[in-house]
Amino acid sequence: MLKRIRLLIVDDHAIMREGLKQLFALTDDLEVVAEAENGAVALERLHRGDIDVLLLDMNMPGLSGEDLIVHIRAHYPAQKIVMLSMHNEPQIAQRMLRVGATGYLCKTCMPEILLGAVRRAASGARVIDPQIAEDIALEASSPMQQSYQDKLTERELQVLRLFALGTSVSGIAETLAISSKTVSTHKARLMEKMGFASNADIVRYAVSQNLIE
Repeated sequence: MLKRIRLLIVDDHAIMREGLKQLFALTDDLEVVAEAENGAVALERLHRGDIDVLLLDMNMPGLSGEDLIVHIRAHYPAQKIVMLSMHNEPQIAQRMLRVGATGYLCKTCMPEILLGAVRRAASGARVIDPQIAEDIALEASSPMQQSYQDKLTERELQVLRLFALGTSVSGIAETLAISSKTVSTHKARLMEKMGFASNADIVRYAVSQNLIE
């Protein structure tokens, strides 16, 4: 009898969860046994066990992203975690893998890539979106530039990118579901780490690193 891989889908958008459930329902070996709309609910469900792969949205209100992965790793060290994100920046993917994600995929990836990645992750393999893997290989030729970016936390990098796009402090706070004060703190820290003196420096850097189009 075929052993089915049991999945927990965690995403704050119901339409995303429903779409993924419909996709996995077309397979014989992947079964969605639970879903959650945020990190807190996901942790409650993990406590019950019987989850082979956790398919995790990166940006959700409350506990999410790097902090959520670290928390899961601390309490469920063997749990397989595949991050599904709208962010395609190599540095974010690498950071998520470093803190404990089993895999990192973009939400724009093809269904067959997602299905294959989930199966490989269930077997213990590390997986990464093919396009991001290609970008990482290309960036390997300029390690000095990458080392500066690695100074930033995941959240600081998100704030940097949004500022470079011209988003206001209040707009960034709403997008990331954090307070305006926290946004300002992240901005101050990233500017200090990167040696930026103005918003123009943020924009120039983001453009040079292809963080914005």
